[in-house]
Amino acid sequence: MVLRLSNLFVRTLREDPVDAEVASHKLLVRAGYIRRAAPGVYTWLPLGLKVLRKVENIVREEMNAIGAQEVLFPALLPREPYEATNRWEEYGDNLFRLQDRKGADMLLAPTHEEMFTLLVKDLYSSYKDLPLYIYQIQNKYRDEARPRAGLLRGREFVMKDSYSFTVDDEGLNEAYEAHRAAYQRIFNRLGLDTVIVTAQSGAMGGSRSEEFLHPTPVGEDTFVRSAGGYAANVEAVTTVVPADIDFTDTPAAIVLDTPESPTIETLVTQMNDLHPQVTGGELTAEQTLKCFVGAVITPAGERKLFAVGVPGDREVDLGRVEVNIGALMGIGGEIEVEAASEEDLKKFPQLVKGYIGPGLTLDQPMLGENTEERHTATGIPFFVDPRVVRGTSWVTGANEHGKHVANLVYGRDFSADGVLEACEVREGDPAPDGSGSLIAARGIEMGHIFQLGRKYAEALGLKVLDQNGKLQTVTMGSYGIGVTRALAAIAEGNHDEKGLIWPRNLAPADVHIVITNKDAHSREYAETLSAELEGAGVQVLLDDRLKTSPGVKFGDAELLGVPTILVIGRGFKDGMLELKDRRSGEARDIAVSDAVREVLAETRP
Repeated sequence: MVLRLSNLFVRTLREDPVDAEVASHKLLVRAGYIRRAAPGVYTWLPLGLKVLRKVENIVREEMNAIGAQEVLFPALLPREPYEATNRWEEYGDNLFRLQDRKGADMLLAPTHEEMFTLLVKDLYSSYKDLPLYIYQIQNKYRDEARPRAGLLRGREFVMKDSYSFTVDDEGLNEAYEAHRAAYQRIFNRLGLDTVIVTAQSGAMGGSRSEEFLHPTPVGEDTFVRSAGGYAANVEAVTTVVPADIDFTDTPAAIVLDTPESPTIETLVTQMNDLHPQVTGGELTAEQTLKCFVGAVITPAGERKLFAVGVPGDREVDLGRVEVNIGALMGIGGEIEVEAASEEDLKKFPQLVKGYIGPGLTLDQPMLGENTEERHTATGIPFFVDPRVVRGTSWVTGANEHGKHVANLVYGRDFSADGVLEACEVREGDPAPDGSGSLIAARGIEMGHIFQLGRKYAEALGLKVLDQNGKLQTVTMGSYGIGVTRALAAIAEGNHDEKGLIWPRNLAPADVHIVITNKDAHSREYAETLSAELEGAGVQVLLDDRLKTSPGVKFGDAELLGVPTILVIGRGFKDGMLELKDRRSGEARDIAVSDAVREVLAETRP
């Protein structure tokens, strides 16, 4: 059926929406594909829905091709399954919680692991039923504190989530590889370049985990890769650990006056100026130990302080801390990490701001012999960066205003409660696999695949009888794609200063016919041509508006982004039309008699 702009439910805008930050957000709203309903929540209009359905169908076709079967769960779910896996609390403030009229706790699903697991438990009981791959394309809800960038980070979004159920790890590996290959085909068909990077499993749990990132300057994720093929999200990068150092000849630790030196820069200057006999006048920031004090905010809202010692030339990356510190502190679920506040520090008067250090532990067991409550100087859990290895000597805070300690040796004078990946990852750092130096880039997470293992099956009692008649816990994998996010990423990469430029396989129509003449003959011809093209399988968007100027019609055609534009204009009386390629901007005249053939050649190459 011909789409007619005279009655199509769409209004284009000349100005960008005031809250829009990125091109995809601006253009999708201006072109009438989506409208804001609330912060991070959008209404889909007819043209936007057409593109969304095409993206969904590509995902659906590739999932079906690996033998996955589609189901559909409700978005409104009961509390009990999520309580069984501890995620009712672990999700923290990101979870939309509500109660029904009887007072029963409910939630809007952020993800559906529990429901998939329980469904399979309800229907299957034998190894003969497995392997099983099932998926859905469904709305998800997360109460983002700061929704931004339109569809790229919203509170309601469409996601494809699939799950594999197998008897053993071998079956899980096969399922994982099948989904991995399907994702590569999906993103190739969507025209999205992706880099597969090693990632953290986070609150999802499980072992192997990879993200599919689309490189773009507007991406929220930073990833790194090397010339030798290594690629990882910065949160998953592991530091190349230096070898231990022999500290036999290292002088004893000494406390020195360093007035007015609360920063690394002032510390280096004071040490070199006041104590050259200790530093040789050549102390650098890299040789200092900066003690960062942070607060972990648990899913229950508690604040738990910690400290981490890092080389002074490095900044602490809170994102890396966030994904690594939970296990070290025995805190499960989705946590937040931030720098300790003034109020936090007041509770620990021994933490002298600007002069915090691990403190001497000469009377404590050596590193590795005992890891329980060694760090009485800070009074809170104390961790170190992986570069802080046994035998390294540091200049660091003496826990007293205006004083620092030099020659403080790790493993001799102080120790830690654990090693924490806390520092920023820099370009030029060595890749963990020895494949060269790291190069950083920004990207949007398009998909994430996990080997969940047996975490959810064990929590919810999903077992089947094996070949020997014994109950066996099922092994699971989880695989997600952000469908609405993919659409936004496609728009982000396919536009110019005039508007959207959709890839041909995703456009809401194949050809946009623009009538600039006001005579009845031109309009009659446009109707006849549209019907012929529709009969040949070409989706037509016809601008048949009577009281709209040619300039506005051309502007809308470029804004809406249909890849082929056919103009019935001044040349029509001479038997000519203008056929324009939206992507290249090239236009050429074609004969009226050749219009159907030319459009078919353009839209069905």
